[in-house]
Amino acid sequence: MAEPLQIQLDRSAKTPLTEQIRKAIITAIESGVLTPGARLPSWLDLAAQLGVARGTVRLAYDRLVDAQLVVASRATGTRVADRPPAAVQAEERPDPGSFMEMYGELTAGPAIFQMGVPGQETLPARLFTKVRSFALRAESSASVVYPDPRGELELRREIAAYLAIARGISCSPSQIIVTSGFSGGLGLALRVLGLEGGKAWVENPGFPFTRHGLELANMSLSPIPVDAQGIDIDYGLQHEPNPDLVVVTPGQQAPLGLTLTLARRLRLLDWAAKEGVWIVEDDYLSELQLSARAAPALASLDRGQRVIHIGSFSKTISPALRLGFVVAPLPLVARFAEVAACLAPAPWLSVQLAAAQFMADGHYMRHLRRMKRLYAAQRGALLECLEQRAFETMTAGLAVLVRLPDGVSDIAITREMLAFGLGPAPLSPWFTSPASARSGLCWASRLHRRETSPGTATGSMR
Repeated sequence: MAEPLQIQLDRSAKTPLTEQIRKAIITAIESGVLTPGARLPSWLDLAAQLGVARGTVRLAYDRLVDAQLVVASRATGTRVADRPPAAVQAEERPDPGSFMEMYGELTAGPAIFQMGVPGQETLPARLFTKVRSFALRAESSASVVYPDPRGELELRREIAAYLAIARGISCSPSQIIVTSGFSGGLGLALRVLGLEGGKAWVENPGFPFTRHGLELANMSLSPIPVDAQGIDIDYGLQHEPNPDLVVVTPGQQAPLGLTLTLARRLRLLDWAAKEGVWIVEDDYLSELQLSARAAPALASLDRGQRVIHIGSFSKTISPALRLGFVVAPLPLVARFAEVAACLAPAPWLSVQLAAAQFMADGHYMRHLRRMKRLYAAQRGALLECLEQRAFETMTAGLAVLVRLPDGVSDIAITREMLAFGLGPAPLSPWFTSPASARSGLCWASRLHRRETSPGTATGSMR
């Protein structure tokens, strides 16, 4: 017999008791408390439960039968009738011109030439799947306790070893905090620094999602131009002095692909140490330099403990992992651990264990070498193709920038191209204002297989 319905009757109300019972059962059906096929108590039992006359409940049941909401049978009792599933409301589209509309357009795909999504040709998918299956079994057999909010020690050790070899950063596993991608690392850093109401230097052009994240943290933005040597520190000191934070992409400036020169790196670090300014180093694509050996990370030169280094595996393995890391300066290690424990713990355990095993067995470094060879060949072919058609181009790290005439909407062009499975990113949203923006297309030198129709699957640029 079904559990008694929880029906509250108001005997002082003007609504008849039969109608109150009928409406209560309808509410239970529509809210999913009573699912199709669920058995209702007999009208005799429900009358006894509610302390009303049997005829009162029977009349309510008869009205529900008439409305085809329940089915009565001597053999099976009174049950909720099968009903068509509720109509699924169409997903509300973001407001035109809003940040979320831009976010959806920049991450729509998968598509050919799409930025921020790694090619899968060089990823040993079968091997990584095997490693991840081992990690899932290890997770399921582990004792049921809260994991380390900073991330699994195995992964933090592998990241520290990788950074020492590939990025020149000497750090201990205790300085590593595993995050949900770059955005998770930036959010963690902003919580730790507590710079609400402060000023931040941002590169112009620069990653639009980072800018908006800083704005959501109630920071005022100072756009600093980028030239051939990277962020223009002299311009910043002259026009926007006394910032609290500087966010830079020194390895491959996004989206121009330039490397911050050694002279400017040293100038930036010396000034930050003297003035007490924090630096967030977005290590965007630094491990995938195609034309030369990657420059060491900015954090490798930091003697004043002012650089917070943020990296991710989104561009090298997959954005679907949502896996990244922060290297905390020694004075902030305890604070990072506290904020991670209370507000931003590390992501799914099995993903961490899989990545740790993938790195420990040497597969990750081999994967990076294969990626660089493939991307170099694809970028060369893309440049040749575009130059043959007289486009004005320049290399930008892994990408190729195509200059468009003034007044041509790069956003409108990319929207039309996505319908054909082509996903270059518009250049103009990377600039901080329409006055400084230039129109162009950023073509990633990576060919992504189009497995779904455009707009039905999303990737992540960071």
